[in-house]
Amino acid sequence: MLFGAHCSGGVKKALDNAIAMGADGVQLFVQSPRTWRFPDHHPDDLARFSERREESGLAAVVHALYLVNLAAPDDAIYEKSVTTMRATVDAACAIDAEAVIFHVGSHLGAGFDVGLGRAVPALAQVLDRCSERTWLLMENSAGAGGTIGRSLDELAAIFDALDGHERLGICLDSCHLFVSGVDVTDRAALDALLEDVDARIGLDRLRVLHANDSKAPLGSNRDRHENIGDGLIGEKLGAFLAHPKLQRLPAFLEVPGKDGHGPDAHELEKIRDIHGRWNTT
Repeated sequence: MLFGAHCSGGVKKALDNAIAMGADGVQLFVQSPRTWRFPDHHPDDLARFSERREESGLAAVVHALYLVNLAAPDDAIYEKSVTTMRATVDAACAIDAEAVIFHVGSHLGAGFDVGLGRAVPALAQVLDRCSERTWLLMENSAGAGGTIGRSLDELAAIFDALDGHERLGICLDSCHLFVSGVDVTDRAALDALLEDVDARIGLDRLRVLHANDSKAPLGSNRDRHENIGDGLIGEKLGAFLAHPKLQRLPAFLEVPGKDGHGPDAHELEKIRDIHGRWNTT
């Protein structure tokens, strides 16, 4: 299994930060996570990232802006979301990233079917911009209320509505699964989940994992990441990491780190240790 980290620094610095901490891969934002404005990336910066990534052999994925809501009933937010997703995929293709990972968003009380009707045509536009190398990955969500993507049922409905597009896949987050009621510490629960994924979407479409501990309890629907081994999943995160059907996938850390500035070499050491010990048992 490859262990990477979400790193700050964007196109210019995130890859170097990942290399410095000894990661096998990098996840990055290609714009500020706090604003809709998408930067005008200089072609030299995009080319340098692609070249450095090829030299280093690191896996690379882009995480879309958290403000994106492809199910938004509000037309202004919807249009901003579609525009941002299109630009994000263009940048990801330019740096030869393996994927753009995104959250579908929330129907905000309008109902799942209404949200699906908004999200599907938006995603069709975005998928048209993907390359053979750069896929679009739906991430399972954790939030309450009208959040879309908390269950495999909802992810499969979107997948089916897009006719199983050849460049559409999924990313599974251990913390989000846990707080959505899937006990990632239990082998039987994981077996059932992955059998369902294979039957309804296909395990070949599961391209990336997010490996995070949780501050919130099982089934709470509260998205609160914790450092590896320090949360309510704890040591038993190894059941998720060592599952035979998940080996050889890149797993990216999105934990706060010891100083609140994100994953670091120590968190990578901890997750590799857990993975190694559970793989030998």
